[in-house]
Amino acid sequence: MTPQSSNWPAGREELEALLRRHSIQPTRQRLEIAEILFERPQHLSADQILERARSQGAVVSKATVYNTLAVFAERGLVREVIVDPTRAFYDSNTSDHYHLFNVDRGTLTDIPAGAVQVSGMPQLPPGTRLDGIQVVIRVREEGGDA
Repeated sequence: MTPQSSNWPAGREELEALLRRHSIQPTRQRLEIAEILFERPQHLSADQILERARSQGAVVSKATVYNTLAVFAERGLVREVIVDPTRAFYDSNTSDHYHLFNVDRGTLTDIPAGAVQVSGMPQLPPGTRLDGIQVVIRVREEGGDA
């Protein structure tokens, strides 16, 4: 089971089992990060996760948060959504969908997969396979900077 919008882990024991099923050792810090990520479907940056963890009394370093998120993304527990070269969000909803990024607000919103149509695929290089398609539609507030 990968957490999706309709089926979220209920507590720490379920989170431990989820991590183990994905071959991730459920350390205290990984569980604290997982509790924040899988609280509900959401998009959080590493800094937001670090801030929430520390506000809840967790003793966790920035490096641990980044390393844990990298492992979670690699094992398919979260999707890394890169909105610009310096900013990424970690999406706890791994079901098929796309994103709308409001540049002015810094918010990322889900778009149902059926609301966007991608037609045609380029020839993939030899020895490769399609791993996924990410669509991020960038918008600005009316009257905002161009």
